[in-house]
Amino acid sequence: MGTPTTRSLIASLLALTAVACDKGTAAGPDNFIGDARRGTDLVKKYQCGGCHDIPGIAGADGNVGPPLHRIGTRTYIAGYMQNSPDNMADWIEDPQRALPGNAMPRMGIPQKDARDIAAFLYTLK
Repeated sequence: MGTPTTRSLIASLLALTAVACDKGTAAGPDNFIGDARRGTDLVKKYQCGGCHDIPGIAGADGNVGPPLHRIGTRTYIAGYMQNSPDNMADWIEDPQRALPGNAMPRMGIPQKDARDIAAFLYTLK
């Protein structure tokens, strides 16, 4: 049935496969530090759905800001800046710094929370 080393290697590979296939983990953008699952909760906490229509978030049917359907595939944020996870996080953290005078107010969202929200938004494809 194989050597102990072979059995140990197979067991390790199976364990890694199980972790990689964990359906409980939301997948955010590659090479970006942000927790998409936590971002989902933060979107609710900061009540982003009061202004935006956000798929997958109950009650998030706001009509003040743009709908965020497929935001992860858009070319620009606010028609102004290149859409990337880092730019999205910067926008969420302080939209007035990114584009002074735009309609989105500063919400006092810390950088970590902004990165987690951006990771969630990038799952919307």
